[in-house]
Amino acid sequence: MHNFKKVLKTFLVLVVCVALLAALDLALYPCTFMRNDVHAVVTQQFDDIIVGTSHGKMDIDPEVMQEVTGRSGHNLCVGGEYGIDAYYLTKLIKEKQNPKRIIYEVDPGYFVSEKEEGNNYLLFYHEFPFSKAKVEYFWNSIAKCNFRTVLFPWYEYSLSYELPKVKDTFTQKVTGDYDVSHLKSDSQEYHESGFIERYPVDVTKLKKSEPKLYEEGKVNEENMEYLKKLITFCKENDIEFVAVTTPIPINTLKDYSDSYNAAWKYFGQFFEEQGVEYLNFNTQYFKAFTHDLKAYTDYDGHMNGDAAKEYSEVLAQVLESTGQKN
Repeated sequence: MHNFKKVLKTFLVLVVCVALLAALDLALYPCTFMRNDVHAVVTQQFDDIIVGTSHGKMDIDPEVMQEVTGRSGHNLCVGGEYGIDAYYLTKLIKEKQNPKRIIYEVDPGYFVSEKEEGNNYLLFYHEFPFSKAKVEYFWNSIAKCNFRTVLFPWYEYSLSYELPKVKDTFTQKVTGDYDVSHLKSDSQEYHESGFIERYPVDVTKLKKSEPKLYEEGKVNEENMEYLKKLITFCKENDIEFVAVTTPIPINTLKDYSDSYNAAWKYFGQFFEEQGVEYLNFNTQYFKAFTHDLKAYTDYDGHMNGDAAKEYSEVLAQVLESTGQKN
């Protein structure tokens, strides 16, 4: 009897702790645009899913593409999204719907660096509904993090910033509020399609900063392994896979020409070996869209909203033309 009471007390303590952690998570973990993105792709059917980095997020508008292709789409790109994230996002989507095509935006710099611990680890995983993909994702990624990332996901965010928003955060989650107006700022706005529209800037005042660059011979094998897994997964599930590298301002291309040329060569050969289409708007499709800095909001290659919509139309047209050749 004594042992039973001891076990019961331990169990009750654990239940209280779990409930407390869940409540803190509900109140303090912010409502990010990834919350909207994951909710969209697990509750709706889309023909095209776009995965990749911040270049894809700011440069590719699925609604504009749909006007050309007639295919629905959602943009799941975000800065800090590595191959492992894109892979498990795709597996999650396949559990919930049947996409026809994955468009993977390739930023070469992401393949010579490692995913850093921090809120980027949680940005995707935290929003996954319970699923086979989430369990696998946890085991192969989140379990390797600092224990605080697992138990106290909100600790990666500034409490001084989140505490004043506790009421709004709690209300949005409890009521299932996914209004995109909550995600608008002075410099950009999130669209229901997952596209983030950046407002134009005065490019004469832009300061140069070194982008995350590809380095020959320093490719991270794990990153490439998950890209291969993603391609294989798409093939096995009859999902078309297309790789895209968005345009970069000519100023940046010239400043780091050796790095970019090595990257284009490496990925061009890699995708050819994998037997998938690679649309590089800095090489064979260089003339398809402007590289003038005026179309961008920084030297790294994130477009302003007007340019992104123009580019999305061009990308859709290229996808249509290459699709007809296959």
